[in-house]
Amino acid sequence: MASEGVPQRAERYELHGRRDFDRSYGSINSSLAGSSNGRRRRASQSVDDSECGDDEQSHTDRQGILMQDEEDDEESDGPTEEFCMPSTSTAQVDMATFFKDGLRKIDFVLVYEENAMARAAAAAAGAASVPISGGGGGRRAGKHETWRQRFMANLKRVGLDMEEEVVEASGRKVLCFIKLHAPWPVLCHYAEELNMRAPLQAHPNPSVNWSQQLLKILRLPNIMYEDVPNKPLDYYTCPFRKSKIEKFLGHDNRATYFTNVQRSRILYEILSTAVFGKKKKGEVGVDRLVEEGVFSAAFPLHDGPYEIKNRSDLKDTSKLNARQVLYEYWARWGKWYKYQPLDHIREYFGEKIAIYFAWLGFYTGWLLPAAIVGLLVFMYGVFTIHKSQPAIEVCDSQGQFSMCPLCDENIGCKFWDLSDVCGYARLAYLFDHPGTVFYAVFVSFWAVTFLEYWKRKSASLSHHWDCMGFKEEEERPRPEFAARAPFLEKNPVTGIREPSFPSSLRTKRIAAGIGIIFLMMSLVIIFILAVIIYRVLVSIPLFQNATFRSQAQAIANVTGAVVNLILIMAMSRVYEKLAYRLTTWEMHRTQTEFDDNLTFKVFIFQFVNFYSSIFYIAFFKGRFVGYPGNYSHILRLRNEDCSAGGCLIELAQQLAVIMIGKQIINNAQEIIVPKLKAWWMNKRVKITKKHKSRWQEDFQLITNEGLFQEYLEMVLQFGFITIFVAAFPLAPLFALLNNWVEIRLDAQKFVCETRRTVAERAENIGIWCKILHMLAHLAVISNGFLIAFTSEFLPKLMYQYEYDWELRGYINFTLAHSPNGTLSQPCRYRGFRDEFGNHTPFFWRLLAVRFAFVIIFEHVVFGICRLIDILVPDIPESLELKIKRERYLAKQALQESDNILKEKSERVLCLKRICPEWVIRKLSA
Repeated sequence: MASEGVPQRAERYELHGRRDFDRSYGSINSSLAGSSNGRRRRASQSVDDSECGDDEQSHTDRQGILMQDEEDDEESDGPTEEFCMPSTSTAQVDMATFFKDGLRKIDFVLVYEENAMARAAAAAAGAASVPISGGGGGRRAGKHETWRQRFMANLKRVGLDMEEEVVEASGRKVLCFIKLHAPWPVLCHYAEELNMRAPLQAHPNPSVNWSQQLLKILRLPNIMYEDVPNKPLDYYTCPFRKSKIEKFLGHDNRATYFTNVQRSRILYEILSTAVFGKKKKGEVGVDRLVEEGVFSAAFPLHDGPYEIKNRSDLKDTSKLNARQVLYEYWARWGKWYKYQPLDHIREYFGEKIAIYFAWLGFYTGWLLPAAIVGLLVFMYGVFTIHKSQPAIEVCDSQGQFSMCPLCDENIGCKFWDLSDVCGYARLAYLFDHPGTVFYAVFVSFWAVTFLEYWKRKSASLSHHWDCMGFKEEEERPRPEFAARAPFLEKNPVTGIREPSFPSSLRTKRIAAGIGIIFLMMSLVIIFILAVIIYRVLVSIPLFQNATFRSQAQAIANVTGAVVNLILIMAMSRVYEKLAYRLTTWEMHRTQTEFDDNLTFKVFIFQFVNFYSSIFYIAFFKGRFVGYPGNYSHILRLRNEDCSAGGCLIELAQQLAVIMIGKQIINNAQEIIVPKLKAWWMNKRVKITKKHKSRWQEDFQLITNEGLFQEYLEMVLQFGFITIFVAAFPLAPLFALLNNWVEIRLDAQKFVCETRRTVAERAENIGIWCKILHMLAHLAVISNGFLIAFTSEFLPKLMYQYEYDWELRGYINFTLAHSPNGTLSQPCRYRGFRDEFGNHTPFFWRLLAVRFAFVIIFEHVVFGICRLIDILVPDIPESLELKIKRERYLAKQALQESDNILKEKSERVLCLKRICPEWVIRKLSA
């Protein structure tokens, strides 16, 4: 660090081992305008707490510079401050995350690539270097260089310290790393602008959960608990105010007052709002520069390596950095059964990522009882399968029932014997017995109860992490929105003039986007019809072959499900990119609004994409087939009919293929794709140094793509295990096994494989919670209709009541006779029809019972779910007490200073009446 009062010299950098190139983007301690106008930097003799509150004009100037257009190149005349000096005494500090002086913390890193020969030539000529990023010729490269220089100049004027390092890479390239550091006054200014929370008073943090308390009451050992070292403290907090800095804990230690997460959040706000070109064209922010190729990457640094080379360090946990703690006690596969250290995750990655892992862990824990009950229901079917009277009758009916062809007789389909499908009749019982009805009711209650208790957990976490209610009061406009918005209007909440976009125009754009969504949904329906036609065309030659005749429908159904899964995954990728562009075009003000609208668009499409084929099999397949002599056709092909085992077994096959296949594909992608990306990244830009610095190692990690895909995968899974659970009781078990793997994969991805993300605040999981509630309510309706119309539960129950309690003769009762003269020989088919093809009275009575069952089922389940909602408050009583206590402390702390100022002003006003003005000035001083 330069000594006080002495201008800091421009830094020199080596290129190919020779000191031949000087570059300095400047820092807050360097002269902003050089010596051209004779101005000298004003040295700071001391920096005390008042700097955070007295230099208002300087900080206002900095904020104004962030929004200036590219034509404004005027130098800033504001006074400069001394940067803060981080302490290096603690063992957790990694010196590789500091500037070369070992004092200033690296808060953010920008990276760009250059051609080594062009850079050397430009340095020798004294001109700017020529970048290779962006490609497309010298004109475009020159434009990128201009953008970069303007962008860096604006960052310099805001007050950021910078240090550049040039590293040789393979392929005649050099990598330029620009390390950024925010001094103390800049941090104070933006902490107040971003309404960050500051600690008032520490208090105990007994973070326990229900399973831990239950095992303690039962006096059972808790193998899931582990004491994770370096646990973050818990505080009562209030919004940061630089004028009242002395009221907050830790204000006297500037090195540790702002955490790494807060510092990176402040730097990202500055980088996201800095102008580099024409603001009206959206030429604002570092994300646009990375997208255009001006910068190769922009990221905050990890706290150090995640590997622990010396295992003896585990005995002294103070030597571990935060990343090593997360890896050792969370991300390793050996920790799959341990509680997640949520406070540590939040401290390192921020609230948005922590709330995701909290939800995922909570959801996985609640899957355990659902999976156990589902497994018991399935095992009940296995142990009672030999007692199924309908399956026994099918297997013992050799030559008794000659069944009508399952496709048109004139294309070669043959008559078949009912006993040919003995195995499918037994298998169908596993998914269609009285236990599945109980399980459908159980899962409906489970889903609603899970969501109610998640609300309580979410409220506790959002308060514990100081995020409760931040969205309505604190969230700022998105940088992209601010750059493109044509107007300025007063915010009705804060009263501040902010960028605005006409709501009428946004409504028109949203309507146009809805039209495109419906167009994509129509495309999904067309693909479903194509799969249906595929199954029909494949089954015809299989029916004609005596060897495959008994397996024809099974082969057609399974291969059709695989084809459908491939189409689903391909359509998903295409639509997600389209949805992102549509949401950007709609101009949503805040990041939360943008995320919610994008999520809604993608989920609506994915819902149709993943579930439409399943809904077709559950509620439409086999309903509109007709009967011999009066079959329905589509494209001259007879409509599909359910197999002899019933549509429920086909539904279970389709659900298993899509759900399990999707999980296998997603997990394979999460394992293989990051490794392929990392391999390609290292191959494309290979750093020649053997001993790499922290920023070089982080640059060679892959970019973190956020949580959208993770949430989408889990919410779709939630739909599979609730909406169609009556057809597939093992779905929660497969979901549980998948989620145990998913947590480890996601943890390793965030800790080991990807660059550190910029921390974001979140008080809950956002619109995903509303989607989960929608799915839970839809599950009640869907399971009611599945039991009533798809399963054999009600027909068997009515037959038992009206004819035979032991179900003797049930198979013969459900098979109708083909009308005379319709086929070459008499045959039987499934349906409650007479010899003329008309529905029997039993069919109409059954139809009435089915609708009555659906109505009663829904009202009973929804009524009990509503009762659960009332009995389980969203905010625990203990949390309400904590909130009141925190508000009281914040009010006392922030009003104390106001009272002092008020008393002082009243004293001065009183003196004015009796004392000369020079006496008042002296007393006031």
